[in-house]
Amino acid sequence: MPGLRHFIFRIVARTICFLMNSISSIPELRAFSEKISKPLPLPGGVTSHKSTVHGIPVEWIIPPGRAGDSLIFYLHGGSWVMGWYNNHRVLAAHIGLASGSRVLAVDYRLAPEHPFPASLHDGLAVYHRLLTDGFEPNQVVIAGDSAGANLALGILISLRDADEIMPAAAVCISPMTDLACTGSTFYTNKDALLTAEFVRSMSRYYIGSQDVHLPLISPHFGDMQGLPPLLIHAGENEILLSDAERLAANALHAGVDVTLTVWPDMWHVWHLFAPYLPEAKQAVDEIGRFVRSHVVSETVEQN
Repeated sequence: MPGLRHFIFRIVARTICFLMNSISSIPELRAFSEKISKPLPLPGGVTSHKSTVHGIPVEWIIPPGRAGDSLIFYLHGGSWVMGWYNNHRVLAAHIGLASGSRVLAVDYRLAPEHPFPASLHDGLAVYHRLLTDGFEPNQVVIAGDSAGANLALGILISLRDADEIMPAAAVCISPMTDLACTGSTFYTNKDALLTAEFVRSMSRYYIGSQDVHLPLISPHFGDMQGLPPLLIHAGENEILLSDAERLAANALHAGVDVTLTVWPDMWHVWHLFAPYLPEAKQAVDEIGRFVRSHVVSETVEQN
């Protein structure tokens, strides 16, 4: 049975969802999203500093006592229209702590000012710079939530198609893989944080004049062959459950090493409530174990 905290945070998620759906303009939506996440504290001992890569804003998040040389290359969610706010900064910090890894988060360009493929190009540019700066691909795990998971998959497909070396593994949290919105749960599930109407309206800004079936926009319609090991998280009640399940099935059919975990009674990106929601902390801890098991790091192997 779900505990008291589960019900409390479900109410919080529903309230946020209601307020977001009542906002009519993108600037107001961004301001609201940034404001409600500002009070969230970084975990104790975690440091961060901002920088730029080829003019693209990025942020380094460093957990205390970091083990080894592993790096999480993180792409935040926000329906491609909302930016790098404190809620995702805190989530990335907890993932860094759980995995003993540094995190590099990309504050990519946003729609509607910059529709597809601007954010994808930003992610690819930063990844290429990492390799130029001496990071080994087998030390890097690419991760993202929601729209960020979509971008992570787009980066992997792009690297694969260009015959470039890919990261050691990838983590997809509540991924949106089908912007044509053909998944059954998109219309049947009762998600505390996300509505189908909101997703459709925001996705249009990102798609612009492009074909929604392009694999770099909707990885569901792409070939998963040759991708690195994937960890996919989805909530049982979220509208994107079908996206996650079909991604896992397509990847498995293509011979990819896939782990899909569907968390009972959870909603879209419940991880954002770590460490206060037990299910969120457990999910983040599983991500940490997955990262540790796939990166090459002498320090981690000795522990």
